[in-house]
Amino acid sequence: MKNEFEKALTFYIDKNQLKKIEKITIGIAGAGGLGSNVAFNLVRSGFCNFIIADFDIVSYSNLNRQFFFYNQVGEKKVSALCKNLLSINPNLNIKTYDQKINQNNIRKIFKNTDAIIEAFDKPKYKKLIIETYINSNKLIIAASGIAGFGKSDEIKTHKIKNNLYIIGDLKTEANQTNPPLSPKVNIAAAKQADIVLEYFLS
Repeated sequence: MKNEFEKALTFYIDKNQLKKIEKITIGIAGAGGLGSNVAFNLVRSGFCNFIIADFDIVSYSNLNRQFFFYNQVGEKKVSALCKNLLSINPNLNIKTYDQKINQNNIRKIFKNTDAIIEAFDKPKYKKLIIETYINSNKLIIAASGIAGFGKSDEIKTHKIKNNLYIIGDLKTEANQTNPPLSPKVNIAAAKQADIVLEYFLS
């Protein structure tokens, strides 16, 4: 039975399109800046089936750009994110994995997904996601070069293959000179979510 949030979505999204969206399962690899923000964008767009994997806990340093709150510091990110998403739509179907992704578990974790959002900080994990699924029928949306501030128009959508997109300027990685900040991280996350919408509705 649809709740009031889901009913209200039909003011903005056609009922047939919403039916398509509701059948899709989204995998989110990493529940930090990109992962947590792309998740709430997708929930607000009508997606309701998620598999989220991350081993980290919420820290105060995350609050400048991630979809968490002061009172959640110390909680597991997957648990805190699940609570926050359910506060938007209590009818969500979310499965969480509180563990590091590696070559031994990645296929099991994301087996039943239609799309995977790569939302990791470390290049080796980005590479693992892409290399594992590049020849599959899953949509993969990664990110590279979204740190710092200013020049936000340089955060572009790069279509690499029919099922692989990379968001970012492909050069500005996070460091002391270019810290990860909310505006550009959120722009990239919104672009990731928008690709998912376009891909499954077109």
